[in-house]
Amino acid sequence: MNKEFVMRGQTASGETETLNFSGYKPGYAYRITEFQLYPSQNVGGSSPELAGSITAGKTAISPIAPNFNDEGLIGVVMQKSPASSNYGPLELSVINDTFLITQNLILMVQETGGEPVNWQCRFVAEKMSGPEEAVANYKQYTISDE
Repeated sequence: MNKEFVMRGQTASGETETLNFSGYKPGYAYRITEFQLYPSQNVGGSSPELAGSITAGKTAISPIAPNFNDEGLIGVVMQKSPASSNYGPLELSVINDTFLITQNLILMVQETGGEPVNWQCRFVAEKMSGPEEAVANYKQYTISDE
């Protein structure tokens, strides 16, 4: 089994995308190791503000108002490119790389101008013992069933 893989795409601002883990292989879970955003329009010619979130919950978490008390929140990223060339771009991200993923995730993105957002996530597969698998499945089930 390939240990590391990437999911990527382009999603309309304010919309969601399902990151599909339905091909889940028994005895394995996945960890997110990277979450990046990139503008889709007028790259280098504007000052976009991008935000994205990934959750294991039943509904998307707003990337412009994330709540870190939500245990389903797995990752957030914010990127801002100032109009002035005196300042470099700013990117902040927080990823819970300890969360064992066994079910589908929901990604949501926002862009200040309403343009689509390019995104990329990197995951790594982790072999689990039987008890670890039961705990990971139960945890994600309870989060997605709230």
